[in-house]
Amino acid sequence: MPNLHRGEIEAEIGGAQRRLVLTLGALAELEAAFGAEDLTALAERFGAGRLKARDLVRIIGDDEVARLQAEGGAAGYVRIAGALLAATFGVDERPLGEPAGA
Repeated sequence: MPNLHRGEIEAEIGGAQRRLVLTLGALAELEAAFGAEDLTALAERFGAGRLKARDLVRIIGDDEVARLQAEGGAAGYVRIAGALLAATFGVDERPLGEPAGA
């Protein structure tokens, strides 16, 4: 069972249940990859909801993940990334790009 207080989620990727968490090191790598000045800027960028497929790979894992399938295809990966970001930044879990209250 994932520990949401630690920002963990479970997701099925490539037919296997995986526990995912954005560690401090992973967040630092994402800041560098997206040119974000700090975690607030990173959260704001993700909150805009405009992500490329490559962004999803960076958020969820690595190039190995890019070769695997998630239930629901690309939409499944968007849901996984949204859940992971919500667990990491402590926000409600709504689809990426959907305004609050929608």
